[in-house]
Amino acid sequence: IFFIVVNEFCERFSYYGMRAVLVLYFKYFLGWDDDFATTIYHTFVALCYLTPILGAIVADSWLGKFKTIVYLSIVYALGQVIMAVSAIHDITDTNRDGTPDNMTFHVALSMVGLVLIALGTGGIKPCVAAFGGDQFEDHQEKQRSTFFSIFYLSINAGSLLSTVITPILRAQECGIHVPQKCYPLAFGVPAALMVVALIVFIVGSGMYNKTAPQGNILVKVCKCIGFAIKNRFQHRSPQYPKRSHWMDWAEEKYDKLLIAQVKMVLKVLFLYIPLPMFWALFDQQGSRWTLQATTMDGDFGILIIQPDQMQTVNPILILILVPIMDSVIYPLISKCKLNFSPLKRMTVGMFLAALAFVAAGLVQIQIDQTLPQFPSDTVSQAKFINMLDRKLPIRAGANNFTLDPFTVLFWELRTLGPLPPTPCRIIFWCHRDSKRHFILYVSYIHARGTSVALIAVFLVRAAYRIKDNAGKECLYTQSLGFGSSYTLIIKPTFQFGQNCTESIQPVMDISPNSFHMAWQIPQYFLITAGEVVFSVTGLEFSYSQAPSNMKSVLQAGWLLTVAVGNIIVLIVAEAATLSEQWAEYILFASLLILVCIIFAFMAYFYTYIDPTKIEAQFAHNDDDEKKRKSVEMVRKDSFQNHNKNRRSSDSNFDENKFKNSRL
Repeated sequence: IFFIVVNEFCERFSYYGMRAVLVLYFKYFLGWDDDFATTIYHTFVALCYLTPILGAIVADSWLGKFKTIVYLSIVYALGQVIMAVSAIHDITDTNRDGTPDNMTFHVALSMVGLVLIALGTGGIKPCVAAFGGDQFEDHQEKQRSTFFSIFYLSINAGSLLSTVITPILRAQECGIHVPQKCYPLAFGVPAALMVVALIVFIVGSGMYNKTAPQGNILVKVCKCIGFAIKNRFQHRSPQYPKRSHWMDWAEEKYDKLLIAQVKMVLKVLFLYIPLPMFWALFDQQGSRWTLQATTMDGDFGILIIQPDQMQTVNPILILILVPIMDSVIYPLISKCKLNFSPLKRMTVGMFLAALAFVAAGLVQIQIDQTLPQFPSDTVSQAKFINMLDRKLPIRAGANNFTLDPFTVLFWELRTLGPLPPTPCRIIFWCHRDSKRHFILYVSYIHARGTSVALIAVFLVRAAYRIKDNAGKECLYTQSLGFGSSYTLIIKPTFQFGQNCTESIQPVMDISPNSFHMAWQIPQYFLITAGEVVFSVTGLEFSYSQAPSNMKSVLQAGWLLTVAVGNIIVLIVAEAATLSEQWAEYILFASLLILVCIIFAFMAYFYTYIDPTKIEAQFAHNDDDEKKRKSVEMVRKDSFQNHNKNRRSSDSNFDENKFKNSRL
């Protein structure tokens, strides 16, 4: 049991740690825009929740749980290693400027790694918990319950620690030639933990109780449904009598108990249809909400919160809200004699998630008021730097303006005309900053004057060393706030010495983020409260309404709703033409409220059942059927014996009569 729990802790640390920094890796390392980064992120998450069905079928039908976990863990670890290698910019940085020169290579490696990770983590997801349950005998229910409590504690512990630690590793700088944000370390540590998880699991091999594959109930259910549909289609003619339920058309091949169990499962799966919309909003914590945090101020005074660390608010709030809900809220509602049924709880959870996105939209409106206005697709932006100790007249097309000494000016032009001759040399260059985007610099260099552009997405205090050929050095430090951009102008009067920094003039191009990251806490509180009410209650409801041998089928259906929810996000991210992010948040909130109303309507007409009673009824009917058949067999045997005796008596009578006749 120890090996299984440690394996699960390391695997969850590996998965959630990698996922915490994934969307920032897409944006700042691969250079993708917010929409495309969001699309690929949710495609990956969708794959992670589609592959558990495949893993369950493979484990139950062919390999068994142990071999499935081992083989897919190898695939999983290989994918994590490939992701770590793909984030090493020095591999293709031939000119040593800190920027990969062959981005296609890094993108290809990343995609291969993510596919392998999705196959691995999804494939072992339904196997590990079930394999742990197999280690206990039927009389060890108390020990099994304790195991599952520790097992799920290890899941939460792994996800919480990884979401805290991995962003810290990413914020470090590493590199052979030019240090950059350390994504290789952020992916490498989860890869190492996954290798440790695999080794620990294999070490305990001799102690496990390994059950042979006995067939997958999901496959059997699908075959039963398929046969019912096929049989109904073949007998669609009016001459065939109708049956009370379309699943009854499977009676020619499958027993009535299985058909009744499938009916109960389908009844619950029908209620699952609206649920993906909840997950479409919930899983955006790792994409849209993380990107939103990059435009906010994470300075909490005693500690600096990285944008991807805000995701830790969710597991922390879960640990707080679950006992409060179970011990305070639900008992209080029960004392008030309110019928707060499981389906009503799920409806409230969906409504809370919609409110969370309304809160996110309001936060985004406030953020937009503090952000700089970047040029649109039809506008060009030039950056003019006056390195002269006098005013400099500039004419760009039909626009005329004057630059003060040692100042910077951004100017937007719809058409850039030829720049007039100036006493300064003009240099244009395009530099891709790994923490931002492509930036066009227009620098004016005169005498010994030069300029340096600095951009910070995260809060740092940067130090710069200026050296000459004689070995003299000047150390300059500059505090860079979240999202700020500075241009450092080194004046022509610069001289090395104790007061060398006085000749360096910082010019703020973009002011630091001023809207605090703490304003995201209300939306995290609402989405987490919705998760506790929706997800925990949904699983409890599903298990209470499912037959004893088909709970895995509903678990597969539940995971499928998560996958479909992520597919909805990537469709909206690519199809929506909304120019404002707050409008997209409100769109998602509106869609979920609409779905919430539909779900409430469906729940109103749902009739709760007791699967154990229905199964017991069919078992009783089967016993009666067996007794009836037994009585019929006894009667048939008695009748046959009676006929046999009668034929024997008649034969003796005829024989005696024949003898008497001859006599």
